Amino acid sequence: MLIVFHSKPAAEVLMFSQHALPILKAAGKPYTDTLPERGVITYADLTAAIAGIEKAMAIDTSAEFKESDDENDAREHPISRPVTFRQRAFPLLAMLRISLEHGADVTWEPAPVW
Repeated sequence: MLIVFHSKPAAEVLMFSQHALPILKAAGKPYTDTLPERGVITYADLTAAIAGIEKAMAIDTSAEFKESDDENDAREHPISRPVTFRQRAFPLLAMLRISLEHGADVTWEPAPVW
């Protein structure tokens, strides 16, 4: 399911629920296997949520790019690399930081069908 995150001071963030689940777990939400259709991260919880996501991003070492000294090495095209936790979490983390700065809650719901 495609979900959309809302916050008054920030642009919307779209994400598949299976990708949002580990990010919200890192933010301190107690979800196990499925993400509820609707939810909220209150202003009071934003500081802890940001810290949890930042901690999980620091642990994620899969985003390390290893540069080769040999110019003849075949390099993997960026489009064929898997998307890391750090890359997936960044837009939502930016929204949480802006929301904290402006004293706003962050909510999510199913994305509208086009």
